[in-house]
Amino acid sequence: MKYLDEYRREEIAGKLVAEIRRTVTQPWVLMEVCGGQTHSIVKYGLDQMLPPELELVHGPGCPVCVTSLEMIDKAHAIARSPGVIFCSFGDMLRVPGSEVDLLILKSRGADVRVVYSPIDCLKIAQSNPAKQVVFFAIGFETTAPANAMAVWQARKRSVTNFSILVSHVLVPPVMASILQSTENRVQGFLGPGHVCAVMGYREYAPIAARYRVPIVISGFEPLDLLEGTLMTVRQLEAGKAMVENQYARIVRRDGNTIAQRLVQEVFEVCDRKWRGVGSIPKSGLKLRYEFRNFDAERRFDVFEIDTEEPVNCISGQVLRGVRKPHHCPAFGKQCTPDHPLGATMVSAEGACAAYYAYGRHLKPQKESQELVPP
Repeated sequence: MKYLDEYRREEIAGKLVAEIRRTVTQPWVLMEVCGGQTHSIVKYGLDQMLPPELELVHGPGCPVCVTSLEMIDKAHAIARSPGVIFCSFGDMLRVPGSEVDLLILKSRGADVRVVYSPIDCLKIAQSNPAKQVVFFAIGFETTAPANAMAVWQARKRSVTNFSILVSHVLVPPVMASILQSTENRVQGFLGPGHVCAVMGYREYAPIAARYRVPIVISGFEPLDLLEGTLMTVRQLEAGKAMVENQYARIVRRDGNTIAQRLVQEVFEVCDRKWRGVGSIPKSGLKLRYEFRNFDAERRFDVFEIDTEEPVNCISGQVLRGVRKPHHCPAFGKQCTPDHPLGATMVSAEGACAAYYAYGRHLKPQKESQELVPP
């Protein structure tokens, strides 16, 4: 397929891998930030093509995976409320909360609906004036503009029976959090292409400078990821730490400024809890005071729900790049897509789901060079 197959050409991939092998002279650990990148890496076996000196670890770039357990429980509490139509993207339906998931709630009678755009929820709200329609607004900066537009339109149209449960998270703060951790092994990043398509990549320069790590904004196809890896390794070998843009066909330095202005009008920065990671200062978005009437947390008074993460799931360590899915004793055994212990096994962008989907649970894995903590 034109514009797709050209980024999957085997002969070019072979040349890029050969160049990476010629360039690398010592061990390096790179993290791909985005869950979509993780799935491409595992699907095409890119990590297994690289020289043994290079290790790819998987980052917190799956929006479903990082949505905190307490936020999932808040969603379930709202979905169970009488007179509520609870709307979500399909990948949230099987994410486990403390007790059940949205799909089970739907089977028990809750009006849970899958939508393809938050704007669809406005139509549902206008068609059901006696119901409260709630959209589960999760995701990184990539999905924030559409959610902001839904709220902006709801106010403009005076749709008073519509609200959103906001769980937006931001990439730069979590990258800084990873680098500050005593467990950190990451020495370079393949940056999130889709996020940067919206936000640009100005925010990443201070991170690269402060922590002395190269950040290469990368696409999602095999050749994108291999070229991004090569660009990162070249910086590491040369002792450089700056931001480069491999994904130049999509990403611009300043991003989509119109989308950014809309997000800034509707949302403001706040502290946010990440599943398996904990609270990170200024790492999320919440509705501004002017839009408080569209805040589902406020409307349904679920602020007090506070849930502890389960101890038998290491998804938080997977999301921080400390461990990999096959390091978990439950992976592929007690934890499968049919019976998941955590969101990383059921999300379309989760690392555990990628490892399971492409058979990494069926064969021995190349061990990383670190000592894996018990």
